Amino acid sequence: MGLGRAGYGRGVGSSVQVIVLNGGSSSGKSGIARCLQAVLPEAWLAIGVDTLIDVMPPRLQLGADGIGFADDGDITIGAEFRRLEDAWMEGVAAMVRAGARVIVDDVFLGGTESRQRWEKVLLGLDVLWVGVRCDAAVAAGRELARGDRVSGMAEVQADLVHRGMTYDVEVDTTRAEAVECAKAIAERIKGAGDR
Repeated sequence: MGLGRAGYGRGVGSSVQVIVLNGGSSSGKSGIARCLQAVLPEAWLAIGVDTLIDVMPPRLQLGADGIGFADDGDITIGAEFRRLEDAWMEGVAAMVRAGARVIVDDVFLGGTESRQRWEKVLLGLDVLWVGVRCDAAVAAGRELARGDRVSGMAEVQADLVHRGMTYDVEVDTTRAEAVECAKAIAERIKGAGDR
């Protein structure tokens, strides 16, 4: 699938307004987002689902109606979390429509349903869909080194978030550094703009 407006296949070139990075926990998305901010000529905001979770009331970070983290790395999503996430997604889209360029760092736990939710709010915008892959064992090692994640999330999510997905660009951080991945993504945007 080529670069497209919310994934609908229209060419966009250098007019890309949104870069959506999808990958499992500890796959390197946040590092890639920071490097994209450095290598892209325009100013880009980097917004991650972790930011949304951090600003939620603590009671919604404990499961039930919010987001729950099981000991085995599994994650459950409640109705109140979903309602706030929907509002957050609409807010991200509104910032783009107001003129900001945004890099979204997300984890598509719901697979294609997660992507379809983004496609709905980003409809009409120029979006670059990026798959950020990382070997499960490597991601698990990073998770352990970070010490701020539930053990097991990286391994559970490494393949899960990519099931049924198609992307404009895929990068693999198993052996590539974040800056290399960011440059590959930037080249894809530039290359499409030169056509």
